[in-house]
Parts: sequence; structure tokens; C-alpha cells
Amino acid sequence: MRLLALVLATACAAAAYPLDGAEATGIRRLVGYKLAAEGKINRTIALKPGCYLSTEDIRLHLHGANDDFDLGPATPRDPELQAGLEKVMAGRDPSYSIALLDISNPLRPRFAAVRPEVKRIPGSLGKLLVATGFFDALRLRFPGDTDARRTFLRDTKITADAFVHTDGKTVPLYDAQTKTLTNRRVETGDVFNLYEWLDHMLSQSSNAAGSEVWKEAILLRKFGADYPLTAAQQEKFLSETPKTELRDMALSTLETPLHDAGIDTDNLRLGTMFTRNGSARIPGTASYGSPWELMRWLIKLEQGKIVDEWSSLEIKKLLYFTRPRYRYASSPALDDAAVFFKSGSLFQCEPEEGYTCKAYAGNKLNLMHSVAIVERPGQVYLVTMTSDVRKVNGAVEHQTMATLIDRLLRK
Repeated sequence: MRLLALVLATACAAAAYPLDGAEATGIRRLVGYKLAAEGKINRTIALKPGCYLSTEDIRLHLHGANDDFDLGPATPRDPELQAGLEKVMAGRDPSYSIALLDISNPLRPRFAAVRPEVKRIPGSLGKLLVATGFFDALRLRFPGDTDARRTFLRDTKITADAFVHTDGKTVPLYDAQTKTLTNRRVETGDVFNLYEWLDHMLSQSSNAAGSEVWKEAILLRKFGADYPLTAAQQEKFLSETPKTELRDMALSTLETPLHDAGIDTDNLRLGTMFTRNGSARIPGTASYGSPWELMRWLIKLEQGKIVDEWSSLEIKKLLYFTRPRYRYASSPALDDAAVFFKSGSLFQCEPEEGYTCKAYAGNKLNLMHSVAIVERPGQVYLVTMTSDVRKVNGAVEHQTMATLIDRLLRK
């Protein structure tokens, strides 16, 4: 891990893919964020020590080391880890569901869990499944040529269409001519390469990018060498294909590679687009996920079984959390750690005397979910957690849980 003295400051605010990946990926904001971190443009970006992995530092810890490990009914709980986790959870809201796996010694994983089978709406955790589906479609297009896949991701430009609406989230944009960084919503007509769309979807959790990438995965899987389509070809396909067929294509695009990896889609499914316009064009179905099956997805990722080894490693790089840390990842206890992270949330409010609706503190529904891989020299552990703690800031709750869990693992 490369630790630079200049980064011992406050926020961690760079792109999700490692900073040295700008040329290989064409993710333009990596250039801007690297310049900002070096003080070469007028934008304050301070990185924590855990934000400085290079692309060469990122690896799959179970691949080739423990390819057969999986969770099942007979998987034993590590007594010490289980007792510690139950102590952490004691007295906390019973809506918490959590799975914890220490793979610091990949030959002897240590597992603990509390109510891991509970299924809830996954929210933005579903973007992990969109990434799975997209990389599988890419594999089908270039089955034996990973260099061609990377070139295709970097050189293929996709223009934002109506699928990006509506989304209130912003994404960072870097203008090389003016050397400025700005944040704004994705709008119709914006052009990004496929790596950038994936980066917006996973690092910024852009709903616009989530719907756009899922739609592109469907088209890439369907049309193969004839992809990308022109706007007219795409419109013809979406207009003339029956809605039920579009729904089935959308599901199979995500679920086929999940089945191939051994994931149980009765416990992990994304069924609905992330934007209103996306759902209007491609109808959906129920979405759900459990910490148990999300943990199995992480295990398959570390084994190189999410599509294949190359795809698993690229997805992990895209999950490398070196943007402003928030929710679970913002725990000060993780400042020195590399964090690979995805979060999901959904809150709803209803009238209640004495209660004021606030973001991430709903009284009707207050889902907050976290999936994380935490790495330090000599230590690697995986966490999947969901909760529905009403009228309490779920982001702060998960930050607190991250501190307690890390303290348990370090002890």
C-alpha cells in the first residue's frame, strides 16, 4: 500500500477505481481527482491512507487459495467471533441482520452471523447485480480476450437518453480544458465511456447510471457484435419487443451469471430499474436480498467466480472506495484500511405527532444496507449488513456498527 504523507487529512475524496487507472480506463474524473489530490488544480481533495492502493495492489484473496469455500447450512460459526458479534448486537435494534467473514487466513475462514437470512428490498445494493450482468454480457462478446474487453469498455461511448430520468444524485465531472471539477446530475445527451458509466453507478451510486448500464447490458447480451446500437435501432427494439419479453430479458441478463456462479436468486434479486423512465420502458418485478446471499456474492467475487477472474477483479477495482467516505465506510476506525464498499438505502415517512421526516430516518421504512471488504496488511474481512431502524439516522448507525465490528476483528 502506498501511503503519502500529504494525505493524512480529513475526507477521502477520489474516484472508486484506483487513481493510477485513468489511462487504462478512460475514466476522466480520475485525472482530475489525482491532480486535485496533488494540489495541481483549485479543488481541495484530501485522501486518507486507505485510499492509496494502486491497481496492482488489488487482488482476489480466495482465488487459487480457497476456491471451494462456500456458506451452507453446515457452515460452523467461529465461537470467538460469534460471541463477539452477538455482544456487539446485544441491545441493538432487532431489525439488524449481519454476516461477517474473516479471510485473513484464506485457508481457515472464520464466520459469524446474526439473523443473516432476513430478506429486504436491496436498494442500491442491486447495482452489484447490474455489474455482474454487464460483465457477463461483455464476456459473451469477447469470450477469450480480456484485452479486447478493456479496450471496448474504454473506447465505447454511450450517450445518456431518457433512461437516466429521474435521478436527484450527482456525479463528478472533470473538464480537461478548464481543469475544473464539478458535480451535477446526469442529463440527456451526456456522453461517457462504458467504464465511466460503471464508475458512476458503483462509486457514486447514480441511479441514472444504474438504469443506463442495465439497459446497455441487455442490449449487449442481445445483439453481441452488433452492439452498440444507434438511437433509432434501440428505439425500434424497445418499442417493438413485448413488455413481458423485455422484463424477462432484463431478469435473465442479471440472473444467468448469478446462477452460473452458484448464487441463489430466491434470496438475491434485482427486479426493477432505478429510474422512473427506465421502469416505464422495461417493466420489473420484486427485488430482495439477504446478508447471507450477499456474503456468498462477496465470496464468489474473491474467488474470481463472478463471471470470471478478470471480471471479478475489475468489479472489485470499481468498488474500491476512494471517494468521500460515508455511512459504514466513514468510520474513523477504517481510515487506515482499504475499503471496497457498496451501500443501499430507502426511507419512507408518514404523519406522526411530534415526528419530523428526515433523510435516512424514516418512521414508516428506514432501510440501510452495507456490503464491505476491509483490508489491511495481514487482515481481510467481509461484512454484509441490512437494517430497518426507524426514526434514527441509519447512516450514523452503520458508521457506529463499522467501528464496533472493526474493533472486534482487530482484537
